Amino acid sequence: MYRIRIVDASDDDVVDALSDLHQLTFLDSAVVPAFESGAWWLAYHGDDAVGFAGVVASTHVRNGGYFSRVGVLQRHWGHGLQRRLMRVVETRGRRMGWDSIVSDTTDNPVSANNFIQAGYRLFEPETPWAWAHTLYWRKWLH
Repeated sequence: MYRIRIVDASDDDVVDALSDLHQLTFLDSAVVPAFESGAWWLAYHGDDAVGFAGVVASTHVRNGGYFSRVGVLQRHWGHGLQRRLMRVVETRGRRMGWDSIVSDTTDNPVSANNFIQAGYRLFEPETPWAWAHTLYWRKWLH
């Protein structure tokens, strides 16, 4: 029913799809990431892109990746897509030799619960990089 594919973010059509999904899932609550950096995946339902995820090398932890974004259109919630996208990012991280993947959530209990279900744990970074009420997540890959 759903399939996930790594995509080439130098392709204009891919960037358009990522930008559209970012706007539809994050509205104006987050800055649009630099899609040309890191690795990106799209989740499809038929021919329609309904979710996306991206990872870059972390500037927050040593030898780790950072989820730049992971989002799923609301009408496709409840099918495990966010957790599936997390797993493909983790697989990429293992192939890169990273020790962990980190991310953060702010005012998003659905995503926070998905991080918990996917085995992520809360942690306190040495230098917080987001808001005072942001939750920081880490999953060790080894």
